[in-house]
Amino acid sequence: MADDPMTDSGSLFEALYEGEDAVVRMLRAGASAESADEDGATALYLASVSDRPGVVRLLLAAGADPDRACGPEEGDLPICGAACGGHTEVVRALLAAGARPDLREQFGFTALRWAAGLGHARTAEVLLAHGADPDLPGPGPGHEPPLVCAARRGSLETVRTLLRHRATARAEALREARRMLTLDVEAELRTALREMYGDGAGADPVVRRTLVDGGETVTVELVRDGAPFVGQEQQTGHGAIATVLEDGFGLATPFAELAARALRGGNPELDNWHEAVEVLWRRGDEETFQAGAAWCASGGDPLRQAFGADVLAQLGFRTGARPFAARALPVLRELAREASDAELIRSAVLGLGHHGDPVALPEVLRHARSPERTVRLAVVLALFDLESGDGAEGVEALERLSRDTDTEVRDWATTALASVDADTPELRAALAERLDDADPDTAAEAALGLARRQDPRAVGVVGRLLTESEPDSYAWATATAAVAHVPDGAFGGRPERICGYRP
Repeated sequence: MADDPMTDSGSLFEALYEGEDAVVRMLRAGASAESADEDGATALYLASVSDRPGVVRLLLAAGADPDRACGPEEGDLPICGAACGGHTEVVRALLAAGARPDLREQFGFTALRWAAGLGHARTAEVLLAHGADPDLPGPGPGHEPPLVCAARRGSLETVRTLLRHRATARAEALREARRMLTLDVEAELRTALREMYGDGAGADPVVRRTLVDGGETVTVELVRDGAPFVGQEQQTGHGAIATVLEDGFGLATPFAELAARALRGGNPELDNWHEAVEVLWRRGDEETFQAGAAWCASGGDPLRQAFGADVLAQLGFRTGARPFAARALPVLRELAREASDAELIRSAVLGLGHHGDPVALPEVLRHARSPERTVRLAVVLALFDLESGDGAEGVEALERLSRDTDTEVRDWATTALASVDADTPELRAALAERLDDADPDTAAEAALGLARRQDPRAVGVVGRLLTESEPDSYAWATATAAVAHVPDGAFGGRPERICGYRP
């Protein structure tokens, strides 16, 4: 039964989905902020699970209790509903109003348990910053702490968040991550759906794989009449999680195991790959070099060779690892000359750049016109690091790549052009072409490059970016840096006269 007459509460619940102005009108008309619908769900709870932070703040300001449980059995908490959906701003608003972060709802769940178990790292960060216990056991016979739940979920970002807040269940989390590595995630999701719903869904399960926060999320949905009606999902960062936890314990995971974790996802952009390379980079010993070089030379599997090349490439970042360069560079040069696989070329080209190989420019530039964007981006990044990248050939390649159809390639090439010491009419023309780029970051880099060269074409764009960009955005900060290079008087006197600029 609703707390208010249906004319009031019903209108308030309709207003929740119409926006903040509608809610304000209803509250001013006398509707109670503590209204509940016929199922016992409060307006605050419904606004929380619907991710409406503005409405949540209005209801809290009007007197809604942030800790009031509701629902048919009065077991649902607003903060848990918001955390379950990963609605971080709603959680922040509830905590600011006094919601207790460790309050348990029906069946013993807390907001952090929901956030950790569903991989909502940003929500978990807010809860922990407001005092949530990183080790508070969850419900069920296992009474698992949040870190174990996050490890099962496969969310590296959530695991890192809990570790930063000194979660202690590291050994248990490592065991869970290793256990998950033995499973086929897609098959597990299919089995779980089949056990719950049988085989009569009307169609085969539909599988989607998406990249989120450096990891891959696998979603399996059952389809009926052409539309999914139920599904389950699972993140797959278990290899990265195991690697991070092992490294924290000081365990030297064998190279072969790290490589297997990296290759399992088949994608060098995933955390499973990055973390394996990272830990080997920090290890930086002769055994690591030998293993990486052997994989580069193994042949037959370009992705495996690419992993080896990435390991050799990262050794170039360590001062103490520089002795490896003399042996790594010939391997990387040969890969850059002979490889045809895009991922392998990318790794070899980046490796040459990381080592600052002074004679590698031909091997890098041969791929500047590659049809693969990842390779063209690697060329741009390598030219940043190569001393010869400031020469005529390197600058010419960057000029061409600054016109690339891919936004990221174009942006990085423009950034590189803006920073080189060269100054030619062709270089300035290439930067001027990017002043009206659809990406404001690219336009800002072009303006900075021209401003450094005292080119008056930068002035109008710098002023526009300072006026139109969000304060503290990358474009705004870059335009602000450009002001220091603009001639005196270019802005009609003082640069602070530009709207939005504050020195």
